[in-house]
Amino acid sequence: MLKKLLIVAAISAISVTAFASDAARAEAKQVIDLKDGSTIYVFKDGKMAMEDKLGRAVRMKKDTVMETKDGQKILMHGDEVMRLDSLLKKDYGGGG
Repeated sequence: MLKKLLIVAAISAISVTAFASDAARAEAKQVIDLKDGSTIYVFKDGKMAMEDKLGRAVRMKKDTVMETKDGQKILMHGDEVMRLDSLLKKDYGGGG
């Protein structure tokens, strides 16, 4: 019984993670997956924000070089960590 409960919990966690960034994706004009599992959101004003592979908005230094899944290099412009954090919390019902 405990094993079944753990399996259900694991599947639920994966499902929540898969849909965790719906509001952020809707707000962004471009979403870029990085090699390390992180995601970059490029907003309509050209500013960017980064979500780590655990689904958290993280701070990035300006002009940090990042590598996309397909090997391209991009620079971080405008660290919008609070903007992304607010959008991610909307998906969890945490307001924003």
